[in-house]
Parts: sequence; structure tokens; C-alpha cells
Amino acid sequence: MKKKLSEEQEILALKRAAKYRREFLGNVSHELKTPIFNIQGYIHTLIDGALEDPNVNKKYLLRTSKSIDRLISIIEDLEILANLESDELLMDVTDWDLIDLVNELFEFFEIKSSEKNIKLSLDSNFDTFFVLADKEKINQVLVNLISNSIKYGKEGGSITIKIEKKEKNSLIHVVDDGIGISSENISRVFERFYRVDKGRSRSQGGTGLGLAIVKHIIEAHEQEIDISSQVNKGTAISFTLKNSIK
Repeated sequence: MKKKLSEEQEILALKRAAKYRREFLGNVSHELKTPIFNIQGYIHTLIDGALEDPNVNKKYLLRTSKSIDRLISIIEDLEILANLESDELLMDVTDWDLIDLVNELFEFFEIKSSEKNIKLSLDSNFDTFFVLADKEKINQVLVNLISNSIKYGKEGGSITIKIEKKEKNSLIHVVDDGIGISSENISRVFERFYRVDKGRSRSQGGTGLGLAIVKHIIEAHEQEIDISSQVNKGTAISFTLKNSIK
């Protein structure tokens, strides 16, 4: 009986995996087609005569460039996910100062956040805070989270990174007061290509892969990640990092 149950479970697992692959390939195909069809349309418009009009051709060339940038962004995110899911993923785990990295990222996002008058702040009782992790990958985690908070933040809003020191693994919170996520969507935000607002995400350049990448990176560190959110009140994404012995 146990052997039969095990076989049934294996068949179900294979069916789920096959369904997941079909859905993933369908999503990839859809996401790649959109910018490709846009590029095709712009080029045909230029060939059909718009190329001779300097006022029109610049507009379509800029749109083509934007679609190419989006295509590159999707491909790069897919490559990152493939690498993260690979058994050969290499982690460069070292001791480094998290507060120093956060301050660098605040400088990096200064112009982008100022466009919406969003205040970036650090909530920490420490001048330095050393963690044991892959700095490049945690940098990517914070870039994705801060970028999302700016995209879906409100004019004159705020984004706060809070650091809570615990005994072994400390908590890092990225908190905003943006549009928030409804309860029916929150359980799916870490899925590949899942968007709460598909139209708005695409118009703002989102690939739908950012939070999936974030989750993979944190889990590759054998750490945990969680999210809480309320519509029109904001979102908090929290993850743990191992404390350095320094």
C-alpha cells in the first residue's frame, strides 16, 4: 500500500511539474512577444514612409529603443533565475557592512525617488552592521525591493529600511506607504511573471520576475522572507540575514 501511495504521489508531482513548465513557457512566450511585436510595428511604420519625417522617425526610434530595453531586461532576469535555480550556483559569502550598502543604494536611487518626492530613510541603532552573505546578490535583492517601492509608491511618500538585530539571523525590513497589495494577491507575489496590476507593471517596465528573484536569493542563503501589505496603506517585505561574527 505504501509503495502504491508513493507512486501516486510521484505521478502527481510529475503532473504538477509538467503543468508548471507549460505555464512558465507560456508566460515567457507572452512576455517576449509583446516587445518583439512592438519593435516589428515601429519598424514597419518607418519603412512605410515615417523614416522620411524627422519629427515622426525619432518618436518611433525612441519607442523601438524602449522595447529593446524591455526585451533585454526580461532576458537578463530569466538568466538570473536560471542561474539561481542551478545546482552549480556559486555563493560568494563574506563579511560586509549592510549599512554601508544601504547608503550606497540610497545615493543610487536619489534621482529616481526625487521624481516622486519619495523620502528614503534608514532605521537602525547601529553605525555599522556586518552580515555574512553574498554582497552582490543581497545588493540585487535590495535594488529590486527599493525599485518596486518607488514604482508603486505615492507622491510624497516614504521608503524605510529597518534593521533589527537578533541573536543569529537579523531581520531586514523594506517598508513603504504605497498602493499596497490585496489579500487575494499577496500569496502569489513571489511567483514568476505574476503581477497584481498587469497593465501598470508593464507600462512602468516591470518584468514580473523581480520578487521571484528576490525569494530565490534569500532562500539560497538558507534564510526566510515574508510580506505583509494593506491596500492604500503600503507594503513591508522582511527577510533574514546571518549575523557576522565581527
